[in-house]
Amino acid sequence: MNFIYTDGRNQDFVKLCRLLDDYLNEIAGGEEKRAQYIQYNTLEDIHDVVLVYDEENPVGCASFKLYQNGVAEVKRVFLKKEYRGKGISKQLMSLLEKRASEKGFCKLVLETGAPLVEAIGLYNQIGYSVMENYGQYKELKDSICMQKHL
Repeated sequence: MNFIYTDGRNQDFVKLCRLLDDYLNEIAGGEEKRAQYIQYNTLEDIHDVVLVYDEENPVGCASFKLYQNGVAEVKRVFLKKEYRGKGISKQLMSLLEKRASEKGFCKLVLETGAPLVEAIGLYNQIGYSVMENYGQYKELKDSICMQKHL
């Protein structure tokens, strides 16, 4: 596996985000059931991305963007199904956290959905804890917000 840092304009990142959206639509029962979340998953403000490749094949991504002073929001974390359960997501998140720390962030926050049991398990394993829903997720009952101090 090869990991690289890039930005939100990287075409491999964009393609992986489309696969993530397809996966989320499948879990939610269609795009219309997650319509309220789609507006929060645009790539315009994402400047920090970690991609993972299996040889030349992009297989996973994670990114963050500024949330507020000293706090970054983790966005668009995805790993193709056949690569899950091998520790790759932990490596991906570790590199993302390292980059956030290098850029001066002291805390990461994220939102995930209640049906994403595997993702919640990953975040718990690597030190994230559930917090009160923040910002646009405050009133969304299926949202689970988490945080980690770096």
